[in-house]
Amino acid sequence: MTQTPLNPGDSPLVREALSSVVSRETSATPTAAQTPDGGDGTWPRPSKTRVIAVANQKGGVGKTTTSVNIAAALSMHGQRVLVVDLDPQGNASTALATEHRGDVPDVYQVLVDDLPMADIVKQVPDMPNLFCAPATIDLAGAEIELVSLVAREARLRRALAAYDAIDLDYIVIDCPPSLGLLTVNALVAADEVMIPIQCEYYALEGLGQLLRNVDLIRAHLNPTLKLSTIVLTMYDGRTRLASQVADEVRSHFGDTVLNTVIPRSVRLSEAPSYGQSVMTYDPGSSGAMAYMDAAREIAHRAIVA
Repeated sequence: MTQTPLNPGDSPLVREALSSVVSRETSATPTAAQTPDGGDGTWPRPSKTRVIAVANQKGGVGKTTTSVNIAAALSMHGQRVLVVDLDPQGNASTALATEHRGDVPDVYQVLVDDLPMADIVKQVPDMPNLFCAPATIDLAGAEIELVSLVAREARLRRALAAYDAIDLDYIVIDCPPSLGLLTVNALVAADEVMIPIQCEYYALEGLGQLLRNVDLIRAHLNPTLKLSTIVLTMYDGRTRLASQVADEVRSHFGDTVLNTVIPRSVRLSEAPSYGQSVMTYDPGSSGAMAYMDAAREIAHRAIVA
């Protein structure tokens, strides 16, 4: 990977992001996350499909941004990735330019009406390895309708198990900001949980309840579920608070936390309004570079897991 030089004219935020890349890539002892890519730019494919639920019931922590950009980065390096939009707001569908009007077949019909997943999955424009299962506002009513259905907690898992139209390397599930039945369905369907935590005050607020839910689901519904990844988001290198929060999270969760931190970035906020991930909207931005590094870590962690 070509090293980007630090420029005295860069903003503090960009310098912080680039310094992070410099420090990781010049480390004396390379780790799996620093292993060079293959000559064709592809990353090693996992031995089986990795199903990752991106969850945090606290809103505004970067769940959808993380889901979309990690998925896009993986797909750009030879991985075949499906994003399942499980949030009734449909923001992941918007960011991936996938139609999600009220009359479009969506995840709601998969969960409630047993529509095959293959009937709703769409390829993301101009990204041949990236696919999206969209959400419409109808999904807001699914929490109530699922209550009366048989095996209500496992309906997404069953739909994904029956979906074999594409040989997938990753399935990334973007969860809603709650711990209701939609999030439970995601955790039952997943092998791994990824938690974005923002580097701000009250960062760990409510996290205990999510971790208790993960433990309960592991005990009763999905024994293979594990907390595999924590991503530090909205990092502002100009503030002492951001580094304090990052240190606190690392002290709690150790190696589960990615080395890469995701900086605050205007480009990350702008990209969805253009129906794009930041990886295609502005690949040279600090946010895109950080998510590319984060995705590389995730891909290489699969080898040593």
